[in-house]
Amino acid sequence: MRQSQLFTRTRKDAPKDEVAKNAQLLIRAGYINKEMAGVYDFLPLGLRVLGKIIGIIREEMNAIGGQEVLMSALQRRELWEKTDRWDDKKIDNWFKTSLKDGGLLGLGFTHEEPITNMVEQFIPSYQNLPFTVYQFQTKFRNEERAKSGLMRTREFIMKDLYSFSKNEIEHLAFYEKAKDAYKKIFNRVGIGDRTYLTYASGGSFSQFSHEFQTLSEAGEDTIYVHKDDYGKGLQMKTGRAAINKEIFTDDVKKDLGIEGDFEEKKAVEVGNIFTLGTRFSEALLCRFKDENGEEVNPYMGSYGIGPARLMGVIVETLSDEKGIVWPKEVAPFHVHLVSITGGNADVEKEADRVYEMLQDNDIEVLYDDRDARAGEKFNDADLIGIPMRLVVSEKTVSAGGVELALRNNGKGTLVHESDIIERLQDEK
Repeated sequence: MRQSQLFTRTRKDAPKDEVAKNAQLLIRAGYINKEMAGVYDFLPLGLRVLGKIIGIIREEMNAIGGQEVLMSALQRRELWEKTDRWDDKKIDNWFKTSLKDGGLLGLGFTHEEPITNMVEQFIPSYQNLPFTVYQFQTKFRNEERAKSGLMRTREFIMKDLYSFSKNEIEHLAFYEKAKDAYKKIFNRVGIGDRTYLTYASGGSFSQFSHEFQTLSEAGEDTIYVHKDDYGKGLQMKTGRAAINKEIFTDDVKKDLGIEGDFEEKKAVEVGNIFTLGTRFSEALLCRFKDENGEEVNPYMGSYGIGPARLMGVIVETLSDEKGIVWPKEVAPFHVHLVSITGGNADVEKEADRVYEMLQDNDIEVLYDDRDARAGEKFNDADLIGIPMRLVVSEKTVSAGGVELALRNNGKGTLVHESDIIERLQDEK
């Protein structure tokens, strides 16, 4: 992509009503556009990042046997009445809409009810279990407070995965696989060292659920991290989990067998996994015949990640005073090529040649070919946050190469033109 042809532009200031750092930086860098409080558009750069995050999640869900589907966002009232989750007094963040014939529909905020209702027709026997399905689908939640940028929105894409097992033992085996898959996801997107597996309330489903919480001063949750685990995140070897403040009591610590000193930290929930048991399958009459020919209810689990929220958390936690610092696997482009021509036609020609060479070698590149001052180009490159930067200038052309710099340290080194591709591939 030539930056001169990118229809979005960087800007010095974010909207005055935008208080979240992640949204301020993403708006200023041209990744998203704010429609209203809690609602954002994804622009070309932002959509590329969102697509990279979704791709990582999809790979890890497929690796544990997930099959991808796409369900409707419009929800039938009667399904939710069966589980007592239609009434606004029970679930207070519904968006609902009236049909012309007088009926009422909901805009889905989760999909336990419709997926349970749908799969009943596909599991006549225990031989059809276990299985799991997932989707990337738009959800709607009528949040009272939408002030944290992409970390709390009213319309968002959710990866929700649902597992169906013959019994609790089979369910727990898959639950552990899902837990490990989530760890891989957060490590791959660059926040594993500050993300913690966290015990939380299981609600009406089980004694405990698990959340994945990323340390951030912008977080709305409070977790307790064992002092010996602080700074290790998902890389710690002890296997200990953090504990959400809502259940942090001596009794809970005793039940979990956790001892020692804990530190209180602010955090953002980036994923959760729940044991649902048979609550939904019983309410919605989802049954299968077991080995004895008896009708029983499948044992369920639910597993969620918001890709856009994850994008916001990455920006919130990994940015610096200059702008965004993308991890390699989720950056919109692998390389930001910056030409500093100073009106020199030979420099412009060399920059064009390097751009074509990168494309020919399947290296994703954003090429800043704009007629702008060097300072403006470097400031924009820092704001946009692509991990590697190649600079072509009169100085580098005279030296027979380009300058390679990493966004996270800013140090530049001269690379001979014959070594450019090999160096970039080594940095991947």
